[in-house]
Amino acid sequence: MQYLWLTLLGLGVGAFGTLIGAGGGFILMPILLLAYPDGDPAVLTSISLAMVCCNASSGSYSYARMKRVDFKSGLLFLLTGIPGSIAGAYVVNYIPRHMFNFVFGVLLLAGGAFIFYRTFREDKRKHETRPTFMRDFVDAGGIRYTYGYSLRVGMTLSFFVGVASSILGIGGGIIHVPAMVNLLNFPVHIATATSHFILSLMSLAGTAVHVIDGSLGIKELPCVLPLGLGAVIGAKLGAKLSKRIHGRWILRSLAGALGLVGIRILILAIVSMMH
Repeated sequence: MQYLWLTLLGLGVGAFGTLIGAGGGFILMPILLLAYPDGDPAVLTSISLAMVCCNASSGSYSYARMKRVDFKSGLLFLLTGIPGSIAGAYVVNYIPRHMFNFVFGVLLLAGGAFIFYRTFREDKRKHETRPTFMRDFVDAGGIRYTYGYSLRVGMTLSFFVGVASSILGIGGGIIHVPAMVNLLNFPVHIATATSHFILSLMSLAGTAVHVIDGSLGIKELPCVLPLGLGAVIGAKLGAKLSKRIHGRWILRSLAGALGLVGIRILILAIVSMMH
C-alpha cells in the first residue's frame, strides 16, 4: 500500500511540477517532512532531489519534442547552475535548517504575491535590462518566439538557484521560472520548458553528490523508485496539459503554489524553533 501511495504522490507532483516548470520538490519536501517526522533532513532532501531528477528528465523529453526548450540558453545557465547545485548538496548539513526555512518561507510568500499581482497587470513592462543575448526560434506548433536577456544576470541567477535547489531538495523551478519570465523576458511556455531541462541536469548533479556522501543509498530505494516512476508518468501528463493552458494561468498556479508552500515551510520552521 505504501508503494501505491508513493507512486500516486509522484504522479501528482510530477504532473503539476511539469506544468509550471518546476521539478515538484517544493510540494514533495514538506510532505516528506510531515510523513517522516523523525527522518534525517539530509536524507529526505536527497530523496526529493532524486524524484525531481526523474520528473525533470521525463518532462524535458516531452518539451523537447514540442521544440519549446531553449537548449542554448539552458546549457549556458548550467555552466553556473551545476557548480551551485554541487555546492548546495555539500553544505546542506552545515546550515541551521529552521532558520533557513524561515527566511525561505517568507521569500516564497513574497514571490508568490508579486507574481500573482503581475498577472493582473495587462500593461506590465518587461524588466529594463539591456539584452546581451538574443533568441529567435519556432516551436513544433509553428509559433515563433523572439526575446533577449542579460546573459550575466541569467548565469548568476542559475548559480543561486542551483545552491537553493540542493539545500532544500526542491529542484529550483519555483524560483527559476518567475525569474526567467520577469527578469529575463522569457515567454512563459519557453521558460517552463527550459527550466525543466536545466533542472534535470542540476538535480542529477546534486543527487550524485548525495549518493557519494551517503545521504542516498540502497535503503532509500523503496521510497525513491515508486516516487520516480510516478513522476515520470506525471511529467508526460503535465507537458500535454501545458498545450491547453494559457501562460497567465500557469503563472497564477505557480503563484498559488509558492504561497501554499511558503506557509507550510514557515509553520515547520516555527515549530522547529519552538522545540
